[in-house]
Amino acid sequence: MANYREKLGILSEMITFARADKAIAEPEFYFLLGVSRQLGITRQDFDALLDEGVNTVMPKSQIDRIVQFHRLVLLMNVDQQRQPEEVRKLKDIGLQMGLPPSAIDQVLTVMHQYPDKIVPPEVMMEIFRSHYN
Repeated sequence: MANYREKLGILSEMITFARADKAIAEPEFYFLLGVSRQLGITRQDFDALLDEGVNTVMPKSQIDRIVQFHRLVLLMNVDQQRQPEEVRKLKDIGLQMGLPPSAIDQVLTVMHQYPDKIVPPEVMMEIFRSHYN
């Protein structure tokens, strides 16, 4: 698992992504707060990230990159208002993480088949597994 600094970078990337449409909506804020708790980030550090940010950190392992991409997909859909700039930003982040473009596109297509566009983790993993084989 990532160290505390890496966790801050992961959350910072998510906050930057949430601002892709210029504002963090209330559902996005609470989603980010929940992720910060899950990562063990203090509320003080969470608030500081909202104000100042830190450098994002690329997850080291492929599985951690897929998990981060999954978090970003969930974040994009939490406010039920997916914007074109969010989709472009998500694709860019996925490509920067070295994820296969075809897998990214498949996730963005498949998510419409699930309630609230929440792709189950096992489906997400299967999509990426199929593109790596």
